[in-house]
Amino acid sequence: MGYMKFKTFLELVEIQAKTASILPYFMGIIYAWYHYQELHLLNLLLFFIAMFLFNMAVDAIDNYMDYKKASKEHNYREEVNIIGRENIPIQLVGTLIVIMVVISAGLGLYLVKQTGWPLLYMGLYCYFIGIFYSSGPKPISSMPLGEVFSGFTMGFMIYLISIYVNAYNVMTFDSQTFFIILFASIPNMFAIANLMLANNICDLEEDVTNKRFTLPYYLGKANALKLFKWLYILAFVSLIISVYVGIYPKMMLVTLLAIPFVNKNVTKFLHVQDKRKTFVCAVQNLALMTTLQVVTFLIGIWVNF
Repeated sequence: MGYMKFKTFLELVEIQAKTASILPYFMGIIYAWYHYQELHLLNLLLFFIAMFLFNMAVDAIDNYMDYKKASKEHNYREEVNIIGRENIPIQLVGTLIVIMVVISAGLGLYLVKQTGWPLLYMGLYCYFIGIFYSSGPKPISSMPLGEVFSGFTMGFMIYLISIYVNAYNVMTFDSQTFFIILFASIPNMFAIANLMLANNICDLEEDVTNKRFTLPYYLGKANALKLFKWLYILAFVSLIISVYVGIYPKMMLVTLLAIPFVNKNVTKFLHVQDKRKTFVCAVQNLALMTTLQVVTFLIGIWVNF
C-alpha cells in the first residue's frame, strides 16, 4: 500500500486550517461554563478527538476528490495537488480516510449514549455535510453553497455540540436556546465563511476549468469581494449586540481591537486576490478574531465583567 512522511500527512489533512474548528470548540467550553457552570472533561476530550479526526478526514477527502476529478487540461494533479505532487499511493489515502471516519464515528456514538439523542442528529448532520462537501455527483464545495455550509457547520455546529456535551444534563435544548447560540456564533460563522469565500475567489479561474462553479462565479468577483468585506462588518456588529443583550460578558468588547488589523487584511485582499500572497489574510483574520474571543471570554468570566 505504500507509506508517506508524517509532514506529508499533515499537509494532506491540511493541519494549518484546524483553527477553524478548534477555536469554536473552546468557545463552546467557555460558554457552557459561563451560562451553565458545567464541564464534563471526559466528554470534552472524546469530542475533541472525534471532531479533530473527522475534520482531518474531510480535508483528506477534499484532496482525494480533487485529485480524482482534476481536469487533464493543466498540471493541477501532478504539480498542485498534494497526492500527485508527493506521489502518495491513492489506496493509502483512502484507507486513512476510512480509519479516521470510523474511529471518529465510534467516539461520537459513545457520546450519544452518554448525553442523549440530540447529539446523534447534530452529529449526523455534520457527517453528512463533511462527507458530501467534496464527494458525490454534485459536491457541496463545487456549488455556491460552500461558504454557507462551512460557516454554519464549523462556526456554529461545533460550537453547539461543544456546549451540549458539557451541559446536556442541565440545559434546556429548545428553539430559543438554539437561536441564542446561533446568534452568538455569528462572528465565528462569518469569519469561517470568509475563509472559504477567499479561497474560492483566489481559485475562481482554476475552479471553472475543473467545472466547479462556486459562489464567486455566480456573484461575480466584484460582488464576492463586497460580501467578503461585509461579512466582517456584520461579525463585529453581532458581537456588540451579543454583549449588549447579555449573551457574552462585557470584556469581550476588547475583541473590537482586532478591527484595524482585520481592516488592513481586508484592504490587502481587496487589492490582490492571490492564493500564495493574500489568502493568508483571511486565515489571519479568523485566527485573530476567534483567539481574541476565547481569551476575552475567559478573562470576562475570571473578573466577572
